[in-house]
Amino acid sequence: MFSPALEFFLRQTQGKRLVFTNGCFDILHRGHVSYLAEARRLGDFLVVGLNSDASVKRLKGSERPINNEDDRRYVLGQLKSVDHVEIFTDDTPLNLIMAVSPKILVKGGDWKIDQIVGGREVIANGGEVFSLNFVDGYSTTSIINKIQHT
Repeated sequence: MFSPALEFFLRQTQGKRLVFTNGCFDILHRGHVSYLAEARRLGDFLVVGLNSDASVKRLKGSERPINNEDDRRYVLGQLKSVDHVEIFTDDTPLNLIMAVSPKILVKGGDWKIDQIVGGREVIANGGEVFSLNFVDGYSTTSIINKIQHT
């Protein structure tokens, strides 16, 4: 169901403290990079679930994503805080979270802990769920609006 690279990564990191987060990461900005660095500091490895192009369209509308999934995966994968990027096609990352079985699940500060998909499952498996700091003034939508109005 998921990539052979994910299966290999999970075998190599068995017994380590995995952190998981997910998102569209359409136009990478300072808020994303800060958030991913904070997430990585919580454990030994950071796995990022990346919404597929079709999933982004369903969530954000027909004009999105701006950058395709392969480009978004490549850029995220080049960040020193990110250890593995896995594209998922569902509307939520629940199946991917269950496959990864992270010890820590995180989302940005605009998410309440009880709204984080997979939170109950991670806690039931002895893990923790965090809503991390939100960096005000940075969003993909605001970048798109700025480009369209200049």
